[in-house]
Amino acid sequence: MAETMIADAPRSVHVMAKPSGAVCNIDCTYCFYLEKEKLYPEKGKEWKMSDDTLEQYVKQYIEAQDVPEVNFAWQGGEPTLMGIDFFNKAIAFQARYANGKTISNAFQTNGILLDDTWGAFLATHKFLVGVSIDGPQPMHDHYRVDKGGKPTFDQVMRGIEVLKKHKVEFNTLTVLQAHNAQYSIEVYNFLKSIGSQFMQFIPIVERIATHPREDLLTLVDPKFEDGATVSEWSVSARRYGRFLSQVFEEWVRKDVGRYFVQIFDVALGAWLGQNPSLCIFSETCGDALVIEHNGDLYSCDHYVYPDYNLGNVHAQSIRELVASPQQRKFGTDKRDTLPQYCQECDYRFACNGGCPKHRFILTPDGEKGLNYFCKGYKAFFKTADPYLRVMAGELSRGRPAAGVMSWIKQRDQERLDEQMQQVGRNAPCPCGSGKKFKQCHGQKG
Repeated sequence: MAETMIADAPRSVHVMAKPSGAVCNIDCTYCFYLEKEKLYPEKGKEWKMSDDTLEQYVKQYIEAQDVPEVNFAWQGGEPTLMGIDFFNKAIAFQARYANGKTISNAFQTNGILLDDTWGAFLATHKFLVGVSIDGPQPMHDHYRVDKGGKPTFDQVMRGIEVLKKHKVEFNTLTVLQAHNAQYSIEVYNFLKSIGSQFMQFIPIVERIATHPREDLLTLVDPKFEDGATVSEWSVSARRYGRFLSQVFEEWVRKDVGRYFVQIFDVALGAWLGQNPSLCIFSETCGDALVIEHNGDLYSCDHYVYPDYNLGNVHAQSIRELVASPQQRKFGTDKRDTLPQYCQECDYRFACNGGCPKHRFILTPDGEKGLNYFCKGYKAFFKTADPYLRVMAGELSRGRPAAGVMSWIKQRDQERLDEQMQQVGRNAPCPCGSGKKFKQCHGQKG
């Protein structure tokens, strides 16, 4: 049986590690993970991943890859709480079990504990660091506060300066919530100003159970039907779509090839005819899992619920657990439960129904399983479509996608010239100066 299961395992799998579990040094209002501590009431002081569990994770994770490169992703909670000694042990285990494979490490942090010691370590071992920051100070501090409810922005910025000082490669992860999603261009320009060339915008939506569950969790999975309401911090689909569209319009005119936004890159791949590289947009999922501090493996980072606990690495290998019928079904259910409304959508090739975690509303026909962000995705794809077509065409001809910026300038100039020919002398000038045409581009001589 085990051999059959392993034969069904994918060639590669991504298992994010949460070595500190849900333990964190700040208290973000919208965090869906902090309450996962309730799943481990016996944890007490033993909240750190043990050396034995760490070794099993590293060994099994490498063995589960039939590819030459293996990337480890460390998250939390807050991974810096584990201390540098823990990660030195991880690197030693990686070297012991690499078996000729290339090993890399990524590290997601709130940045608050980063100092010169951390900076030197991360630089020496070439960690790619993701920093969680939600925009300029008023937007970041709206929800990202410490355990005493105090703002964290200044501490995060100090951490970013440490990374810059030590020349550590970093990108940014920005959670889009009800507040900061109102300020699309401000957030985007801020991230550019702090040196983030690679950006992730992750929308947050959580439902709060009307009555406590047996497992004491209040934030529920999409199958929960006993009564739940969308949280006040969740970003609406319309606001999310507007944010993406506005940032895309800014980026596609000025920043293609200079700054990289994950969802834009993934969308371009879809317009090139490629299978979406991001799990939320792929036709099926199930190959991106998460391991808890004690070795429990869950189907997905967003599905750390008892029903999605696959087992423990001390009892079964990662390869066996990934190939289990439960996990394979979890992955194919994404495709097999897609509503007819989505199957007939013009943008199915780019979206595939989105993340299953967000598929909890009804279609216009009353069918279950529509993504909460459907309207937002449609608005963004509609805005981006003409530009993505041009970019895909440039790439197919062996030219840089950045050529779209010249195409936009030429198109805009042609439109402006056409408007100039038709505008009345006393009408506002089409150039946007605010002057009358006769006092601007319509002046004679």
